[in-house]
Amino acid sequence: MSGGRPSVKVVLRNPLNYNDKIDYTILPHDNVLAQDWIDALKHLLNNKNFIEKDFCFLGFPHTARTTEYLCNELNRAVSTINSFFSNYKIPDYFTPDNVLAFDYAPNGPNHELLNRLHNHFEILQGTVWELSDYYIKADYETKYAIRQLNTLCHELESLILSQRKFVTVPQWVRPSQITTFINAVRYDLKPEHRQLFSTNGYDRVLGGVYMHWSQIGKTFFEVFRDEKAPDLTETVCQSITELKYYSGEFDIEWGNSVVYGDKNVSWHTKEQDDFRQWLSKNGKDYNDVSLSCGYLPIGQVDLLGSFGSTDGETIWKILGNYLDIYSIEIDNLSNIFDYSWADTDYKTKQINKMKPGYDYSSSRG
Repeated sequence: MSGGRPSVKVVLRNPLNYNDKIDYTILPHDNVLAQDWIDALKHLLNNKNFIEKDFCFLGFPHTARTTEYLCNELNRAVSTINSFFSNYKIPDYFTPDNVLAFDYAPNGPNHELLNRLHNHFEILQGTVWELSDYYIKADYETKYAIRQLNTLCHELESLILSQRKFVTVPQWVRPSQITTFINAVRYDLKPEHRQLFSTNGYDRVLGGVYMHWSQIGKTFFEVFRDEKAPDLTETVCQSITELKYYSGEFDIEWGNSVVYGDKNVSWHTKEQDDFRQWLSKNGKDYNDVSLSCGYLPIGQVDLLGSFGSTDGETIWKILGNYLDIYSIEIDNLSNIFDYSWADTDYKTKQINKMKPGYDYSSSRG
């Protein structure tokens, strides 16, 4: 327990052997957001919300969710969307070859193709506060397919990057855990929550637990990095959203620590300095917490107590066999998630759970 707050126990399961399980413990930080997160997570567990297991463990280089599998899923989603809409078509077809950029070896992600894919998602989905007409009018299957464009795009990019790093700089593979729930309740971010942006910035530490970004849209940093520091014109700014909400969802950094000023990650310090200069050039102040520049820390995994080690590569080898969340426990409250993305009826289960949210979005048309 940290700061008098209850710890969170996460039980993982081997997807190839359901009887084979391990667990780890999250110690929440002593801050207002961490307390609010615990309360929101308890609500999700008590409400029996589904975890979105097809977008959970990212950046692990060895996984059953291969580039071929992800491309096939993307093509199914695109086919569903193209069949439903007569006035919107996605012309791209995804293969294990064309999602790679062959500019140097080993190959990285084809950012042009993946950025184009993500742009389709943004057009078709809209934002949390202003859904697009396409999404409002879509049926259940098509709404699910639109969501898949986003999750599969990010998962695919993360997998390609991790496989490249595994060959070139294995200590800097960036595995992570994105723990999202279907129909998670979102709450308005409080001013005191935002102060964590100024104290943490874009630092991430091994086993660090961070508030999940529970909305659609790019951040200033993503635009800077992915679009090569463009001028912040009105058009560019329309795609940028400051964080408005928090939820019981959470992300875990399983990669080695990247902290500003650490000589072992001088590239991170330089990138952050360049980012801050770019913001200043465009009339923005990095220290303005309303810009939502950074990650919001809410806890830390007890690495030694959970894995008997604080070494990243040792922990990755352990985790790699257990990429399926079986249960989450807080105090005397727990929920078991006894299903997997590999189940033949997984998509149907997901859609059935999403139907209330789908019906609500359609009623906003």
